[in-house]
Amino acid sequence: MATLETTKVLVRGLKPEDFDAVVRLDAKNTGRRREAFFKVKLQQNLQETGVKVSLAAEVDGCFVGFLLARVYYGEFGTPEPVAQLDTIDVHPDFAGVGVGRALCEQLTVNLGGLGVGTLRTEVAWDQPELIAFFNRTGFQPAQRLCLDLDLETARRAREEREEDAL
Repeated sequence: MATLETTKVLVRGLKPEDFDAVVRLDAKNTGRRREAFFKVKLQQNLQETGVKVSLAAEVDGCFVGFLLARVYYGEFGTPEPVAQLDTIDVHPDFAGVGVGRALCEQLTVNLGGLGVGTLRTEVAWDQPELIAFFNRTGFQPAQRLCLDLDLETARRAREEREEDAL
């Protein structure tokens, strides 16, 4: 495994030709291939702005990580632009050597160029290593509440209400 002292991370804009590397790396880390998901995500992320907010990381010319982010202008009642970090992925052989940090640092520089003051992301509770990474990167719990609705439960409740009304 490489060490931080010997690893030089090159961060660059993500390109359409990175598609296969993105899918392979994601599959290595998640155990499933999500071509359709990344086809849509990359198309959206690569067409949005001249300032790159979706990035790739290379070490010695090898693709070792990426992140996908988007900038939103006024969504969810927020008047100022906010960026959303959708996905960050680092090859497991390069975990802990600064690849993720390099990606996030370049993203913050690029977002500053767009006048974006806030970067948001979501993390599942059962991902303590990712939570720890974001903590080290400077993220803090947001003053916002994320809400989920299980649509199957909602459908059953609606059907029960309709039956009760009869």
